[in-house]
Amino acid sequence: MRGEPLAWAPGPAQAAALLEEAADLLVLHRDFAAALERCEAGCDSLGPGPEPGTEPGPGPESFAEVKRSLCVVGIQALAEMNRWREVLSWVLQYYHVPEHLPPKVLELCMLLYSRVGEPQVMLEVGSSWLRAQANQSLPEFGSLLELYLAQVLLPLGRFEGAEELVRGCAMFDSQQQLEFLSTILERRSRWAQREETRSAAEEQQDPGTETVLGVLSQKLLTMFTLLRRALRSMSNHFYLLPYKKMLLATFLLYLVVVRLDPASPTSLPFIYKLVQLFRQAWAAVLSPVHRPPIRD
Repeated sequence: MRGEPLAWAPGPAQAAALLEEAADLLVLHRDFAAALERCEAGCDSLGPGPEPGTEPGPGPESFAEVKRSLCVVGIQALAEMNRWREVLSWVLQYYHVPEHLPPKVLELCMLLYSRVGEPQVMLEVGSSWLRAQANQSLPEFGSLLELYLAQVLLPLGRFEGAEELVRGCAMFDSQQQLEFLSTILERRSRWAQREETRSAAEEQQDPGTETVLGVLSQKLLTMFTLLRRALRSMSNHFYLLPYKKMLLATFLLYLVVVRLDPASPTSLPFIYKLVQLFRQAWAAVLSPVHRPPIRD
């Protein structure tokens, strides 16, 4: 005759003792790392455990309850250490698939990732759990479905998926479905209003950009106007030059560039005279009309 029931075999008994230590470390000593270590050791001591759906053994706490409590304390320890990104993967290493998560563990995960602004992490996990046939008979199913709608689907704007999930739930009667669908419709309306407000705010930024472009265009137009006036003034000065001098200067330039060898010593006096002539022409172009001509 065995002195202890099956549920309190050495593995579960050790896990229960580690659970008590982890709870004390978390609440009293606030040693979150040590509490997480106790939770991991307790879950490892339990092993794979019974198959999902089997009846737990007798005793004050069953195998599944100890494992669930260890995971709850471990989730809180990870959150306190700001390691919330590891929570889902840490839990799934002990339950392997989302469908086997206990309702309390799934609830904590959804609340945690919703609070930190990452509800999309629980999108596929929550959907898999809710669609599992074995979970739909649990008493917590209705509250978890409502939590999944409020904390995951609706904040992400998954309104079609939310409506499909509500209509496909056999646990809800027509009145409950109507209430859920009314909530979804209200959230969809608010979502659309926010999108319209955001679009209006973005459109208000465009006139500001157009104003800046208008100022730049006005400045460019002013610059082109001044440039046109300067060119017109220079052309007026050119018209005042004697045509004979302009033709003579052009001919002499042709002689220098095409016909004359600048390296020849005989060409130096001629080049000097040509430079003097160009100086007079340049001064006549850039000086006012009433300025007397430059004399040698």
